[in-house]
Amino acid sequence: MFKRFLRVTDVPFSASVGLLALRVVIGVAFMFHGWGKIQHPFGWMPAGAPVPGFLQALAALSEFGGGLAWIVGLLTPLASLGIAATMAVAVAMHVSQGDPFVSMGGHSYEAAAVYLGISLALLLVGPGRLSADAAIFGTKR
Repeated sequence: MFKRFLRVTDVPFSASVGLLALRVVIGVAFMFHGWGKIQHPFGWMPAGAPVPGFLQALAALSEFGGGLAWIVGLLTPLASLGIAATMAVAVAMHVSQGDPFVSMGGHSYEAAAVYLGISLALLLVGPGRLSADAAIFGTKR
């Protein structure tokens, strides 16, 4: 069942190239985004933050590890699910603080919402043929 979940939907080659470009660019962004967090995974948020240390560690792992997984296209659905959960929490935290969607220099939830959308797209569409998932688990129609 798990292997079936990781099989890649067979998409046209041009779509696979587009998905590869998206995965690499966003994966690198997430690795940079998560780098500082992975250095102190249980305490990267300010003291008194409402998020327990183990959830901070999961967020750090999903950002840094998920970014790496996206780059190579390995375990893409799991990486996408972790990043989607992390970005959904980030959006909710920004919204609860009254941050706007877009801001000219202040806090906003624009980036978190864009990352959430991309993670959902990769979760639903998959990494494409040019991925480790396709090489290891095969494709499905």
